[in-house]
Amino acid sequence: MNNLRFDAVETVLSREKIDFVIPKGKPSSFYGQNVFGIKKMKDFLPKNAYEKLLNAVEGNDVIDRDLAEHISQAIKGWAIANGATHYTHWFQPLTGSTAEKHDAFFEPDNEGVAIEKFTADALIQQEPDASSFPNGGIRNTFEARGYTGWDPTSPAFLFETAAGKTLCIPTVFLSYTGEALDYKAPLLKSLNALDKAATDVCQYFSKSVTRVSASLGIEQEYFLVDLSLFNARPDLLLTGRTLFGHMSAKGQQLDDHYFGSIPERVMAFMVDLENEALKLGIPLKTRHNEVAPSQFECAPMYEEMNLAIDHNQLLLNIMEQVALRHKFKVLIHEKPYADINGSGKHNNWSLITSTGVNLLSPGKTPKTNLMFLTFFVNTIKAVYEYNDLMRASIASASNDHRLGANEAPPAIISIFIGSQLSDMLDEVETPRIAKIVKAESMLWHGIPKIPELNLDNTDRNRTSPFAFTGNKFEFRAVGSSSNCASSMTVLNAIVADQLIKFKTEVDKLIAKGTKKDLALLNVIRKYIKQSKNIRFEGNGYSKEWEIEAEKRGLSNIKTTPKALDVYTEEKSVKLFESLGILNRRESIARHEILLESYYKKIQIEARVIGEIVNSMLAPASITYLNELIENVKGLKDLGLPKESYSSQLNLVERISSLINNILELTEEMRQERKKANTIEDIRERAIAYDEKVKVYFDQIRYHINKLEQIVDDNKWPVPKLRELLFVK
Repeated sequence: MNNLRFDAVETVLSREKIDFVIPKGKPSSFYGQNVFGIKKMKDFLPKNAYEKLLNAVEGNDVIDRDLAEHISQAIKGWAIANGATHYTHWFQPLTGSTAEKHDAFFEPDNEGVAIEKFTADALIQQEPDASSFPNGGIRNTFEARGYTGWDPTSPAFLFETAAGKTLCIPTVFLSYTGEALDYKAPLLKSLNALDKAATDVCQYFSKSVTRVSASLGIEQEYFLVDLSLFNARPDLLLTGRTLFGHMSAKGQQLDDHYFGSIPERVMAFMVDLENEALKLGIPLKTRHNEVAPSQFECAPMYEEMNLAIDHNQLLLNIMEQVALRHKFKVLIHEKPYADINGSGKHNNWSLITSTGVNLLSPGKTPKTNLMFLTFFVNTIKAVYEYNDLMRASIASASNDHRLGANEAPPAIISIFIGSQLSDMLDEVETPRIAKIVKAESMLWHGIPKIPELNLDNTDRNRTSPFAFTGNKFEFRAVGSSSNCASSMTVLNAIVADQLIKFKTEVDKLIAKGTKKDLALLNVIRKYIKQSKNIRFEGNGYSKEWEIEAEKRGLSNIKTTPKALDVYTEEKSVKLFESLGILNRRESIARHEILLESYYKKIQIEARVIGEIVNSMLAPASITYLNELIENVKGLKDLGLPKESYSSQLNLVERISSLINNILELTEEMRQERKKANTIEDIRERAIAYDEKVKVYFDQIRYHINKLEQIVDDNKWPVPKLRELLFVK
């Protein structure tokens, strides 16, 4: 064993069991122990301060300085008592990951006496330098300062590492001039807009509803690979995916990994992960093997959306930390390995009233059925009207590899609702219903009762990007590495916009003398007709669907640079502006940031391919080629007839040809990359990377994979996919 690959494999095979601390007692006894949640607030705050904070979190009250000072001292006392030495504002910049800048509680006073200090000012606002975060041209050089502002609706928590504990305070992140530089600020604004619009519509059915919140459950798929094997693959290390590698003879074709027995070493990681997550108030509920080898999934219970997204981002941090403890590396790239399933992050979205009613759960009375139908159809109509914006919200360099790859929803946005609800909408759509409804005593007579959805309508169409699954919609096209705030901000916004339009139309009919229930039903019927093209119950992977979708006027934008164009279209800009979510400058900036992120990721991958080909794979292959050449020369020198070593000679020619092809293609790709880098317009540069540079990736991969199959296994310098996927 004389190369990095075999050293890595040997390390894996000699791994000993990793000991980790399992908390004592039932999970309920340590759930949330590292979170300054409602219960701890009540214990640490004066009664009047606690009540004011509760009103601010659950309502619209403003937290004044006096209250903030009470809270800061309570959090400080709790954090220090639990071993924290530093605090940080924990935020979500447009890099896609979380960010933090730590400050010590320790601070000497004027007399040099050491004290632990944490004031209301430190709680409410910090000023991390914004100069190096993506901003899309929002700030000038002299406006580099950024502000983080406390989000009291998401509780502070303690993040623990081997180096100690840090108090983390969830915050928004704003520029010097007040524009959002993060994912959280627009999300909070979209939730506010949705709350107002949905509450107004709820008044048709119940005057007691004072608030509507969006609920979210996020299923997280991921791969695990041993740390030694990961470090021996420069492409995994630098890009998060394998840029080459012939698929193992055994992959996922037997479906034997899916829901199978969890390997012991992986189970230890999962248990450790769940315990750490529970301590931080993340209610992880599910764990299992996914379809591809070494692919797994975890999922929490549903939470209020803002908290669910914070928890998902925090979960990714915990996964990374716990994986390293178990000598694993977590891969959350959407497609870390070609030829097997990639990973998504399924977002299960529903609307819950202040009275505890799920607006997307069918009821048993005419009134609750009509309320369900209202929000159900308005959501469908919203997705129909803004399907391109929904597509843009999931666009990224990594998700492009997954969408439509016969394992994930296609790039065409459609909605699956199941045959029962499809039949119900078809019947509601018929004019006969309107005549029946005119007699109040016969309201809903003739409309099939909306059933308990325990069979057909909860049987998900796995090819649908947006499916109704019983009492929620599941946005299945979101990528595993993405911050869900991007897609959920869009979904909240378009539904809020649609509900506002719905109420306007209904109120006009009522003002003209139409009875309320009939007015509601008339507008619903119209929306069912208008949005019918977005509904699709068939196989989203099929070529026939692409043809049918085009006839229906649905877009099929396969790559990110062009999918992102919708962010700057007037319709989208006005949507966000009208709801107070993003102003025009912020929308344009986000478009530029996403384009820049796209081409830079492709640029990095191209550079990594060039480096690995030129410094690792080509030299190793040439070494083997030279041995074959010497062998052929020896046979020739012995005077043997050519036909006796023709196979060896053919192998020499084949390897030589493959090496030549790889080197030529790599150089051509480098030249295209140089050309792309000279393009000033960021959109055109991103398109050039997509259409001129990225096209070489699969060509180079093809030749490398062929080479991998015939070069002496002892000389191949990097771990093969069979080792990455199966050696644990």
